[in-house]
Amino acid sequence: MSRNFELLYQMNKTQEILQTDSEPAAETLVPVEVTAGAPTLELDGMAREEISKLVQRLFQTPDKSTRHVVFTGMDSGDGCSWICSRVGEILAAQVAGSICLVDCSLRAPSLHRQFRVENHYGLADALTGDGPIRQYARQLSRPNLWLLSGGAANEGSQTLLTSDRMRARIAELRTEFNYVLMDVASFNVSNHAVVFGGLSDGVVLVLKANSTRRDVTREVMQQLEASKVRLLGAVLNQRTFPIPERIYNKL
Repeated sequence: MSRNFELLYQMNKTQEILQTDSEPAAETLVPVEVTAGAPTLELDGMAREEISKLVQRLFQTPDKSTRHVVFTGMDSGDGCSWICSRVGEILAAQVAGSICLVDCSLRAPSLHRQFRVENHYGLADALTGDGPIRQYARQLSRPNLWLLSGGAANEGSQTLLTSDRMRARIAELRTEFNYVLMDVASFNVSNHAVVFGGLSDGVVLVLKANSTRRDVTREVMQQLEASKVRLLGAVLNQRTFPIPERIYNKL
């Protein structure tokens, strides 16, 4: 059950993110019923329930103001692409608006692998080419779900991620799609999550169970706060349970 995770952090509860061995607060455990048409990506019962809770907390707030979210990890291999892709599919099952998943990890793009599609045309091409942003995205399993993969990156593509051209493309994405979910390189690779976080509604941190260091997490939180980037939440990914799921669910 290594793909299960728990929601650790909600707005204005900064201490919870540092208590990775405790259970999530009671108010985060509101069950969400997923609409008809299950996601095509693999999700077991508990993981789907937790993803649904995350979707509810991020996008189904009373004012419904969160539309553009950055997902990033602390270290490579935290499972950020896995979570971002499944949040996108669960969200697509619950809303009628269009959703675009964007792979911003041009050095090591992986979001396309979650959907088993090719990565030959995407964000890198959009940063150097002309035409509307939608022509660089591909439709996925649902009519309202799109993927802007990393594309054909080169040595100069990385610098374009912090350029005015990238800012213009992000603004276009927000205009073209109702929801934008960006999969961004982890903090041990770059600070792009801070840059993109400032252009979005906020950041979700993905932490790896029994791996992510708390002192490093504190430093990242301080960096986000200093940059006035909103921290929407954090999830503890790849958490294992010592007891069977059917028993855990009854506790």
